[in-house]
Amino acid sequence: MEPKEYRQRVKRLEPPRPIARNALWAFVVGGVICLIGQVVQSGLMAVGYNQETVKAPTSIIMVFLGALATALGIYDRIAKFGGMGANLPITGFSNAVVAPAMEFKQEGPIMGTGARIFQIAGPVIAYGLLTAFVVGLVRFVIMGGKP
Repeated sequence: MEPKEYRQRVKRLEPPRPIARNALWAFVVGGVICLIGQVVQSGLMAVGYNQETVKAPTSIIMVFLGALATALGIYDRIAKFGGMGANLPITGFSNAVVAPAMEFKQEGPIMGTGARIFQIAGPVIAYGLLTAFVVGLVRFVIMGGKP
């Protein structure tokens, strides 16, 4: 069978992808996660945080909620339903850190959870730090060391 004929056969037998439906649900799920983040931020502001000091606690709470939902097995169902809508917000990063750790927890706290927790997120953190350093260095050179 020729490669062109094979591709045509695969294309004919492949089930259709509901792109519009997937995009809609990704938008809805991502929006709901962001709405939860906004509720957390508004709640913190209601108890005394101001616009500048509310950012870090909001992020920490959202990371915690993502990790908790992953540990309880809820986040995987949300991601299956919402696709990239569940993976883009900060809770998606939390899920990427916790999911491998949960998968390998039976191997023990050191070689299982400890070794696997940064399996996916480790490169993201490493390259993020490298990129931040390079951008900061470029800014320092362009600005001549001025803030």
